[in-house]
Amino acid sequence: MRADYKTVKLSGESEIVIQKSRFLTYVRRVETEEEALDFIQEIKKMHHTATHNCSAYIIGEHDQIQKANDDGEPSGTAGFPMLEVLKKQGLKDTAVVVTRYFGGIKLGGGGLIRAYGRATTEGIAATGVVERKLHNLMKVAIDYTWLGKVENEVRQSPYPLKEILYEEDVSLLLYVPTDSSNEFIDWITELTNGQADISTVSNTFLEFEV
Repeated sequence: MRADYKTVKLSGESEIVIQKSRFLTYVRRVETEEEALDFIQEIKKMHHTATHNCSAYIIGEHDQIQKANDDGEPSGTAGFPMLEVLKKQGLKDTAVVVTRYFGGIKLGGGGLIRAYGRATTEGIAATGVVERKLHNLMKVAIDYTWLGKVENEVRQSPYPLKEILYEEDVSLLLYVPTDSSNEFIDWITELTNGQADISTVSNTFLEFEV
């Protein structure tokens, strides 16, 4: 499974006006190129009367898929600076569309690069960024006589408690960063005098705002 990474929250949008041109930015988290293309078409359909619907996306654990589209703007003045913002911020699995309604004043090549870069940056800021950190879902099975002590310690620990299962024994399910698993096992073992049965159920990503 992939390592920890940064991406945007699920979706967001923003708007800026530069020299009477309106730049509307739409941002969405995508996990496949098909999702990115569907998102771009969705915005194009919404703004079919716009002068341009420029786009960029970056997808994959190693950024294998990177695409930029100027949609009629001079080559390299829209999609590329948008993609550069995504790369500079270290984002993965992110697609951006900047819709431009021309206001009658030409911006020139440098002006367009700055405008699309700024529109992308502000759209990402409006959407929000999260870091997705890989965690193990750990199961701690104990005798009921240990529950009060262990639950109290767990709730004061940095390990999020998912749920408590009341069965023949009682089990606590907790999220533990993958690189802290050994430390967690040592802690629980010491806490319970070795009376806990500790196992890994699965692994998953938890999201933390950046």
